[in-house]
Amino acid sequence: MLRALLLMVLSVIGLQAEAASVDSKNPYEMIQAVADKTFNRFHADKAKIDADPNHLKVIVREELMPYIDFKYASYKVLGQYLKETSEAERDRFVTAFEGYLVATYAQAFTEYTNQTVEYAPAANFSDEKIVDVNVRIIEAGRPPIKLLFKARRLKDDSWKAFDLVAEGVSLLQSKQSEITTLIRQKGIDNVITMLNEKAAASVAKEAKAAAK
Repeated sequence: MLRALLLMVLSVIGLQAEAASVDSKNPYEMIQAVADKTFNRFHADKAKIDADPNHLKVIVREELMPYIDFKYASYKVLGQYLKETSEAERDRFVTAFEGYLVATYAQAFTEYTNQTVEYAPAANFSDEKIVDVNVRIIEAGRPPIKLLFKARRLKDDSWKAFDLVAEGVSLLQSKQSEITTLIRQKGIDNVITMLNEKAAASVAKEAKAAAK
């Protein structure tokens, strides 16, 4: 399920061909601009990626992660264990989860294909703390895929994305269920080690070959 959701995210990244600046004060424009910027970098660095697929991790860290609230997402994923862990454990988990996200997005890039994307019109967000950015992925011969990016307002009035909902399935909630179960069974130290191992794994040229 996680891989399928991420592939849908990457479909969105292929929308535009022109360079884009990122206005983090507008969540709707931010989502589109980050997508443009990432996809442009993906094409510009194609030779580097072909030579070393791990370069995709560099692209993800530099182009995507600055606009993803991975600390907030990490805390949400910890769920009930947020209050049951020490500050040091939480810090280590956030770092490990960030690395895991980078590796997972980078691997998903290897299966990117270019589809048509439609963004819903922006709504008034002046009084909102969390907004939904609705997107439809259009591919010939298949029903449209409905996506919803969730973004939250930060204290400095900027916005960051923290979750993706695809056809009613939340990426954050699915990972929360998986990780809290693993913490209960193996403890947080083992889960952090597992996330770090996944983060350190090399990006495979063929994502299907790496799928489990």
